[in-house]
Amino acid sequence: MSTRTEQVTYVRTPEFARYAERIALVTDATSRLNALPFSDTEARAELLSVVFGGPLPESVTIYPPFFTEYGLGTRFGENVFVNQGCTFMDNGGIRIGDGVMIAPRVSLVTGGHPLALAERREYVASAPIVIEDDVWICAAAVVTQGVTVGAGSVVAAGAVVTRDVPARTLVAGVPARVVRSID
Repeated sequence: MSTRTEQVTYVRTPEFARYAERIALVTDATSRLNALPFSDTEARAELLSVVFGGPLPESVTIYPPFFTEYGLGTRFGENVFVNQGCTFMDNGGIRIGDGVMIAPRVSLVTGGHPLALAERREYVASAPIVIEDDVWICAAAVVTQGVTVGAGSVVAAGAVVTRDVPARTLVAGVPARVVRSID
């Protein structure tokens, strides 16, 4: 199930100006979130509500520091754990299923710029990322735009995922490739 439906946002438009305003708001909220004492769970929940446009499910845990540019594009299932130092560039949409574990320094990046030099600063192209139920994404892995990571899969540490990951498989490497099935 590929999620490669791409959307394009041109830089010199009112739509992009609204997006840039949201980036400023969310960057301010995450910088305050990342400076809080860890024990201040009430203030952390309040700032995460600003970042994501509403309260998160109680079973979702996000350890700071945490970074995102938009926030409104991320949807969490139940029992999700996000460890320290993660970055969610979510303007294209990120859906995280139930029971997902995300290790430190994982990046989920839904957008990018065109390859052609003449167009590189003209627009941003994005496509959603879907992380299905019971996935474990190990430390410092990167998942790129338009990718679905199948249920029960494991993305090895340092992997760069540029293609869909079949359910119940281990992927590793740059670019990530299937290493084996998981029983």
